[in-house]
Amino acid sequence: MNTFFVSDAFDYYTQHIHRQERFKLLKEHNFPITGSVHPVDWELFGSILTGDTSKHGYGSDLSRYEVKSAVDRASFEYQYHLLSGQEKLEEDMRVDHIFISYSTDYSKVVVRVVLGEVLAPTFRQWKTGLEENYKEANRRQRFRKSIAFGVVARIGTIVMAIESQCLVFP
Repeated sequence: MNTFFVSDAFDYYTQHIHRQERFKLLKEHNFPITGSVHPVDWELFGSILTGDTSKHGYGSDLSRYEVKSAVDRASFEYQYHLLSGQEKLEEDMRVDHIFISYSTDYSKVVVRVVLGEVLAPTFRQWKTGLEENYKEANRRQRFRKSIAFGVVARIGTIVMAIESQCLVFP
């Protein structure tokens, strides 16, 4: 398993993800907290955690990782676009995957890693559906599939956990 920069990622979490003052304002003005953290914040969190950098263009979020985030116990969605979906699916078989589960108030976060080679059979199963999605009569812009939380919890390795805004693992 790779080296992870947990302390740096936790610092980013405390400064930019679990923004208590912002959450207080959201509550005061009757806005939901859940969904207020943008996906790019989770990608940057993953970048800091792994020491990997963003990959420009379509494909994995980072050079060696795909970053997925979802509310605790929810599935993780993958989207494949019309013009580059085939390439992204192939890339998803090669890169490793970071799965971030968070509580609705972001006070609890669990980060798991699953190797791309472990997920490759799942992605291969999606290939036929992806190809069908882009055929003439059925042609759609996006092909969406999900990996269930239970699967990630079973096969993933926890590399970081936060509870009540405190780092509890490692």
